[in-house]
Amino acid sequence: MAAATFFTFMYLVVIAWTYVAVMMAVAEATSTQGSVLGGMVTFVLYGVVPMTLVVYLMRTPARRKAMRAREAAERAAHQATLAQGSGAAPDAGSHAAADAVAPMRKEP
Repeated sequence: MAAATFFTFMYLVVIAWTYVAVMMAVAEATSTQGSVLGGMVTFVLYGVVPMTLVVYLMRTPARRKAMRAREAAERAAHQATLAQGSGAAPDAGSHAAADAVAPMRKEP
């Protein structure tokens, strides 16, 4: 529940900052000394770029947690498949496989 509240708050901040950036861009575009291009640059540099960076950095722990959960599920599925098989994993020992190809060597 706390994570949902955190992300809700984070997106609320993103929406508020986007509103501020839009208002800055509109002020730049409608100014007597400004231009529409200046307004677009203002919106991108003050709005899009910082908020993209903030959202990416704030979502990093959630991405890591999801990645670890996915890896744990894959490991569990792999272990389950090995347990259902013959009981021993192929080449589970520390020895090389019997049908391995010998490495190429230079001739003396």
